[in-house]
Amino acid sequence: MSSDVRENPSTKQADRTRRVDATERESRAVVEAAREKGWDRPSFAKGLYLGRFDLDLVHPHPRADPGDEARGDEFLIRMREVCNHIDGARIEREARIPDEDVKALADVGAFGMKIPRAYGGLGLTTSSYGKALMLASSAHPSIGALLSAHQSIGVPEPVKLVGTSEQKEAFLPRCAAGAISAFLLTEPDVGSDPARLATTAIPTADGTAYLIDGVKLWTTNGVVADLLVVIARVPAHDGRKGGITAFVVEASSPGITVERRNSFMGLKGIENGLTRFHQVRVPAENRLGNEGDGLKIALTTLNAGRLAIPAMCAGAGKWALKIAREWSSERVQWGRPIGEHDAVAEKIAFIAATTYGLESVLELSAQLADAGSKDIRIEAAIAKLWASEMAWKIADELVQIRGGRGYETAESLRARGERAVPAEQVLRDARINRIFEGSSEIMRLLIAREAVDAHLKAAGALADKDATFQDKARAAMGASGFYAKWLPHLVAGRGSAPMSYAEFGPLAEHLRFVERSSRKLARHTFYGISRWQAKLEYRQVFLGRVVDIGAELFAMTAACSRAEMLRVDDDVRGRHAYQLADAFCDQSRLRVETLFAALWTNTDATDSRLARSVLAGDYTWLEEGVLDPSEGTGPWIAEWSPGPSEAESVWRPLR
Repeated sequence: MSSDVRENPSTKQADRTRRVDATERESRAVVEAAREKGWDRPSFAKGLYLGRFDLDLVHPHPRADPGDEARGDEFLIRMREVCNHIDGARIEREARIPDEDVKALADVGAFGMKIPRAYGGLGLTTSSYGKALMLASSAHPSIGALLSAHQSIGVPEPVKLVGTSEQKEAFLPRCAAGAISAFLLTEPDVGSDPARLATTAIPTADGTAYLIDGVKLWTTNGVVADLLVVIARVPAHDGRKGGITAFVVEASSPGITVERRNSFMGLKGIENGLTRFHQVRVPAENRLGNEGDGLKIALTTLNAGRLAIPAMCAGAGKWALKIAREWSSERVQWGRPIGEHDAVAEKIAFIAATTYGLESVLELSAQLADAGSKDIRIEAAIAKLWASEMAWKIADELVQIRGGRGYETAESLRARGERAVPAEQVLRDARINRIFEGSSEIMRLLIAREAVDAHLKAAGALADKDATFQDKARAAMGASGFYAKWLPHLVAGRGSAPMSYAEFGPLAEHLRFVERSSRKLARHTFYGISRWQAKLEYRQVFLGRVVDIGAELFAMTAACSRAEMLRVDDDVRGRHAYQLADAFCDQSRLRVETLFAALWTNTDATDSRLARSVLAGDYTWLEEGVLDPSEGTGPWIAEWSPGPSEAESVWRPLR
């Protein structure tokens, strides 16, 4: 996949655009304003955090329309044929996806999987799309990243969601035919804090266009893209408030410079770069939605885009399971295959059970998204968070099972005549999933905000640290009414009845555990709100554990519901699914119990004090005995210090 990357010597290591500073309160206000607050449709996962285990929302397991499923299966046959001819080792070796592979993918319609058929796409379901990404990523994860960045978060998704009919006609057929797109939000100084967005879009005097200036970083597909979704700040003008706004931009527009192609520890074939905009003229008709809608559009787009990550994680789990099974059967130590030794058998069981869990979470989330009758904001976020964390553990365990051969590269193994299994590559490639499209830490905060939404609404001014005493007093009276109705429901439920969920046979005990744990989780969340009130939002580790418990409960439910669906469809596969689900739930329950214990028995206070001391420089003596990274022999760490002119601006080492 060819790219024209222009290196600008004066800017290739830094962004020199103006920095936009924002207070914490301003940053929170920007994100809160963009957050979709209505819950018009039910959400199974949201209910889990409120102590409501509404199994009817996910069982019987939602299914695809038979016609849609058949079309998806037909496409997967064609997709497999293309992927069979992709040389993943070549991509890893050359650090690029060959042009002929990109063309082959375009020829079978892979760039239009999620684009409606009316605009030249395949119109596949989310479930079929996920299966295609699993397949593509097994050829090389960079293929999955190329396809998902293009249509999960690139031009097709936001245009499909909020584009005008003219925009859909103009852009969707091009994207379906193979015109690659990218999504540009992150900036060198702005990650998860959009209030500090520095890229600007200034309306022209006649109102027919906008002039974009700024720099975007980590632009997946941006190096080779034909079309870009750019998020920029429009200043107040002509009586309008302006605000963060989304635009579709032609990548060939004058003033756009791809200054470098970034390289990473994994995803060697990914086309990710740094893109600079200088007075880039964008027609007003290319604006997506209204001025100020950009962040909301970005967040809505990411809801769907996040389901691409668990698809690729499930694919990695399947691949790891195959390699672990084959190696553990072939490799003999102390007279037995290593898989028969408990230390390795435990790892194989974890990989198998968790891979089943990964596919179950993906399938349930995808089917809920396709049905359209449920709100999947939390489900999609949980799927992304939980899948990325578990896939990383699977990859780590695979490397451990393979031992030295797990740490050795596939090229090295091939050179000395052994099977070229890229286990270390899987570990490197899987690591980014915990950062892509919202880091695990940000995902936990996002889910926590939605999970405690009902409490914050009930608490009102009680949850506002700047509220007056009188406001808090009035809010306390309102909150008491909410909790008087809510708390009694957390005392008892179906999970306490020994014969409930009997239709699930041996899995019924796990669903009873989920129901009891859901109520327990809601009670602990209430204790946290009672204890910390407005300060709860700063208890990020506590909230993270709350989120992780809910994620495990969601995964257990998905595993059980899918097992019952498979039992109905296929007695043999269903019986195996029941065994996998049982093992998965046993493992998950241990993780849940550990997380519950850590809610109140932990080292959080000690860790916080220690971190503040480290940041204050109290322990710099502990860093002695190694090379100073600012002295040139180790990794170079510095900051750009702008001066009155470019000649007087310098790099200053950070010591």
